Amino acid sequence: MRHVLVTGGAGYIGAHACKALKAAGYVPVTYDNLSTGWRAAVKYGPLIEGDLSDRATLDRAFAEYAPVAVMHFAAFSLVGEAMAQPGLYWRNNVMGALTLLEAAVAAGCQRFVFSSTCATYGEHDNVVLDEDTPQQPLNAYGKSKRAIEDMLADFEAAHGLKSVIFRYFNVAGADPDAEVGEAHQPETHLIPVMLEAIQGKRDALTIHGTDYDTPDGTCIRDYVHVCDLVDAHVLGLSWLEDGRGSRVFNLGTGRGFSVREVIDASRSVTNREVPFSEGPRRAGDATKLVSGSSRAIEELGWTPKRSTMEQMIEDAWRWHGSGGFSG
Repeated sequence: MRHVLVTGGAGYIGAHACKALKAAGYVPVTYDNLSTGWRAAVKYGPLIEGDLSDRATLDRAFAEYAPVAVMHFAAFSLVGEAMAQPGLYWRNNVMGALTLLEAAVAAGCQRFVFSSTCATYGEHDNVVLDEDTPQQPLNAYGKSKRAIEDMLADFEAAHGLKSVIFRYFNVAGADPDAEVGEAHQPETHLIPVMLEAIQGKRDALTIHGTDYDTPDGTCIRDYVHVCDLVDAHVLGLSWLEDGRGSRVFNLGTGRGFSVREVIDASRSVTNREVPFSEGPRRAGDATKLVSGSSRAIEELGWTPKRSTMEQMIEDAWRWHGSGGFSG
């Protein structure tokens, strides 16, 4: 059996990755401290409850399962929190990744698929981001991810570790079978917050900033369906198993949606009004981030199948209607 160690496998993207890995013939081994993940999300392989700072537990995980690769999702990822508590992000994201990389190399695991972010690019207005766009992150979240990318290059030079890095921004949608989905505590992502407002689980969605230099004044993001995203990660794993070199890939649709456009789309899909209020900008938010993915399409053979806004909202709406992990 080919095991893959999936850090953060009890979280939103990690749980979907575990399902995709199992479908591809791997055994996903979730490594998660369950601080933000859900035990109920671990359905497709064993769970090791541990923190990335715990080298002894990591060493035991590598020894027990001898994974063919690591798929690394575990990280703090809230922009507002990153602005207010940068030390938390440097300590958790960067130091955690360092400990993980050292454990992997010590165990002879030389393949690493890394969940990075388009937030490493920072502010580049009216530009479709590609892999060569200069990286100028605006907050400790993006900076911590860029630091890990640099770390991976150093570990390759010193130890021969090969990596595939995926940079993406807004992940949305849910498993079409509603087995796993998006559930954060607290929830800050636009689409689930919007759906919770529709369901009456919160008073209203807050639009953070209406004075951006965009057609409707709200910031613009590229959205990719979580199932398409994790399909790319499985392709990235195959890329490494085929003996190809380290590579960076952007994942997106090349089409940006403003907050107001997402609200309009949800109204169309759910046939319900979205209660919302308008508030000030959040520090650290860029005006527009749109990520091209021609390299992933051409080199990996990645084909996004569900990344229309309507499909992402429809799948997320089905998940929320199922009751989520408490349903």
